[in-house]
Amino acid sequence: MPGPQFLSAEQVLLTTLVVKLAVMAALATMLVRYRRFRHILIFERRGWGDRLIMVFALGLPLTAGVASRLLLNYNAADLTLEGAFVVGLIAGPYAGAIVGLLVGLPPLANGEVIALPFAVGCGFAGGGLRELCPKEAIWHFSPFVVTRLPIRIWHMLRQRQIDWQVILLIAPVGLELIRQGLGVRWSEHHRLFYLHADPLWTFPVIVLATVLTVATPIKIWNNARIEHRLEQQEKLLLAARIEALSNRINPHFLFNTLTSISSLIRTQPDTARVLITKLSGLLRRLMRSTDHFVTLREELESIDQYLDIEVVRFGPQLKVLKEISPDTLDVIVPSMLLQPIIENSIKHGLSRKVGGGRITIRTARRGDRSLIEVEDDGLGMTEERLKEALEGGIGLSNVNERLRTIYGAACTLKLASTTGRGTRVSVEIPDLALPERIPA
Repeated sequence: MPGPQFLSAEQVLLTTLVVKLAVMAALATMLVRYRRFRHILIFERRGWGDRLIMVFALGLPLTAGVASRLLLNYNAADLTLEGAFVVGLIAGPYAGAIVGLLVGLPPLANGEVIALPFAVGCGFAGGGLRELCPKEAIWHFSPFVVTRLPIRIWHMLRQRQIDWQVILLIAPVGLELIRQGLGVRWSEHHRLFYLHADPLWTFPVIVLATVLTVATPIKIWNNARIEHRLEQQEKLLLAARIEALSNRINPHFLFNTLTSISSLIRTQPDTARVLITKLSGLLRRLMRSTDHFVTLREELESIDQYLDIEVVRFGPQLKVLKEISPDTLDVIVPSMLLQPIIENSIKHGLSRKVGGGRITIRTARRGDRSLIEVEDDGLGMTEERLKEALEGGIGLSNVNERLRTIYGAACTLKLASTTGRGTRVSVEIPDLALPERIPA
C-alpha cells in the first residue's frame, strides 16, 4: 500500500497564494453586498464616519486573518500588505494607517517587531498614492497592465506624462520587494512575516500574487460602482421618456380644447367664456403638479375638471357614470392617464351619435393590480380603426407607450369595440409604491 502523499514546498506556496487571492476576493464580495459599504465606494468625498466604517469593515477581518496565521499557522489569511494598502488607496492615508495599526499589533506578541511599522507604512503608501493620482485611475487599475508594461513605460518616458496605471502597478510590487528584503535580512529572528521564495522561480509568482490581491477588490468594488451608475442612468432615461410622452399629451389636449372654444366664440360667446374659465383652472392644476405619478383620487379630480369642459360643450346629453372601488383611490397611476382615453371616447364614439351618450369610468382591485376601464355607448369602431387608434395618432398610442415604458410590455391598453354599441378601454396597473414616483 502506497504511503501518504504530501505536497512539495513549491506546491504549498502556490496553494497558499491562490487561497490568499480567494480570501481577499471573498471578503471584498461580502462587503460590497452591504448598502452602506456600497455608498462609501460610490461617493469619493468621504467623512470620517464613512472612513471608520471602511477601516473596521476591512480591518477587523484582516486582523482575524493575521491572528489565524499566528495561532493556526494558516499563512494564506495574512493580508497585511494588501489590506492596508487597499484601504489607504480607497479611503486615504490615515484610514490605511489605522488598518495597518490593527493588523500590525498581533504580530508584536510573536516578536515580529517590524510588522507594525511596515503595515502602517503600507497604509500610508496607499493613501499617499491616492492623494497624488486621479481618483478614476484608481478604479481602472488592473494587473493586466503588466502585459503591455514595456510599451507603457516607453510612452510615459517619450511623452513625459505619468501613466498612473504603471505607478499603481509598481507600488504593490515595490512594497512586496521591501517585505522580501526585510524578511530575508531578519529571517533568523523572524522579525517580519513573508512568503519565502524557494526555489527562486517562485519569487515573480509571489510578486504577481500581491498585485492580483490588491487589484481584485478594486475590480469587484468598481463593478458595483458601474452597476450603480447604470441604474441611475436607467432611472434618468425612464424619467426623460415619461416626460417626453407627457409633454406630447398636454399640448394635444390643449389644442383640441382651444379648437372647441374657438368654434363657440361667435355662436355661443357665454359658453366659450365658461369653457375658458374651466380650462384655466385645469391648466393651473396641471402646472402645479411636479410628479409624473399621482394617486387615482387625484387623477379622477383632474378628470372631473376636464369633463366639466366637455359637459359644457355637449350639454346634458353627455352623461358620466362612475363605479369607483374605494380600495383603488390611493393606487399610484401615471398622471394624465384617463384624459386621453375619455377624449377618445367622446371624439370617436359620442360626438357623432344622435341623442347623446354615456361614459362609464370603472375601477376594481385584482390581487396586486388595479383594473381601470372607460366604457362608452357610442358608435363603436371597426377592427381597422381600433388598430389605428393604438398605433397612430397621439392620444391612445401615447398612453399605451407610457404604460409600456413604466411597467413593461405586459402592461398595455386593451380595446374592445362593437360597431353601433360602443367601445371599452381597459388597463391593469401593477401596484407602484410611493417612493418610486419619478419627479418631473
